Amino acid sequence: MKAAIIHAKGQSPVYGEFDTPVATDGKVLVHVKASALSNLSRALSEGNHYSADAVYPKVAGAEGVGITADGQRVYFLLPEAPYGALAEQTLVRPDYMVKIPDTVDDITAAAIPNPAMSSWVALNDRAHLQPNETVLINGATGTAGRLAVQIAKHLGAKKVIATGRNERELQELHALGADVVVPFQLDGTESVQKFEKALEEQFAEGIDVIIDYLWGESARSIIMTVYKCIPKGHIVRFVNVGASSGQENIDLPSSVLRSSAVQILGSGLGSVIMPKFFEAIRNVYEIVKTANLQVNTKVVPLSSVESVWGDSSGKPRVVFTIN
Repeated sequence: MKAAIIHAKGQSPVYGEFDTPVATDGKVLVHVKASALSNLSRALSEGNHYSADAVYPKVAGAEGVGITADGQRVYFLLPEAPYGALAEQTLVRPDYMVKIPDTVDDITAAAIPNPAMSSWVALNDRAHLQPNETVLINGATGTAGRLAVQIAKHLGAKKVIATGRNERELQELHALGADVVVPFQLDGTESVQKFEKALEEQFAEGIDVIIDYLWGESARSIIMTVYKCIPKGHIVRFVNVGASSGQENIDLPSSVLRSSAVQILGSGLGSVIMPKFFEAIRNVYEIVKTANLQVNTKVVPLSSVESVWGDSSGKPRVVFTIN
C-alpha cells in the first residue's frame, strides 16, 4: 500500500510502499481518508515526543479519519505500530476511535480534534472553567489557541483575553470571540514591562483561568503579574499546554507560589487519562456546527508528504488526503 514511511528516529517520511496491515484480535482495520499534520503527529512519528515508541521503519501519522470494515466513519488516534495514519490502511484499537457525526466533513474531522481536544481538556477538565469567569489564552494565534478562544466562549467565559506575538493575527480573534487582545514582543526589559503593564490593566477586573501554549518569558510575565495584582486567596488556575516559545525552563521565585493562590497545572498525555481526550473529541464534534468552530486548512495529497512535512507554521493546518 502507499504510505509515508519513516526509516529512523529524527528522519522525515518518504513516500513509498509499505506492507498492508491485516486485522487482528483487538485491532480494527481502517481505510484512511484523511490525516492532519499536527505537532503531536510530527513529534511522535519522528520519535521526538516523550511518549514516542522506537519502532522503525514505520508509517508516519498519529491521527486520522477513515472507514471501518462495517462502514463506520471514525476519527482514530495512535494507530498500532508500525502502522500510522499516513497510509491507505492502518490498525487501531477500538477504544481509540470516535464516530464522526454526519454534520462534520472529512477535512474538518481530521483537522480539528488535536487542537480542539487540547483546548477542551485544558479548559474543562484541568481548569474546570465555570460560567462567567475570565480566561486568558497565551499564544492565541496558533490553531489550538484560536480554537481555545472559541471553546472558552462556548463554555460560558464572560471575558476572553488573547495574547500573542503577531498583532495582525490577534486582531482577527475578535471575530472568534476574543474580548481583548494584548500583543507582545519580549525582546528586552522595556518590552517585558510594557506587556506586564497591559496585563495589570486587564487583571484589575479579575482573572480566573490562564491557558498557556507558549511557556517561556511570556508565561513568567503572566504568573508574576498574577502574583502582583490579584488579591491574596483568589485562585487563578494556570494550565500549561505547550512550549511553542521554544523555552523549556523559566526562572520563577518560589515565593510567588507561597504568596499567591496561583495553581500551576499541566495538560497533556500523561496528566490527563486517554478516555478524557476521546470524550473531548466527541464534545467538540457535537459543537462544530452549533458553535461555528473554525479551523483553517490546506488540503494536499499524501504523495506530497515529502515537500510539506517540514512546514512548522501549523497555519493553515495541513490535511493529507489518502483515498
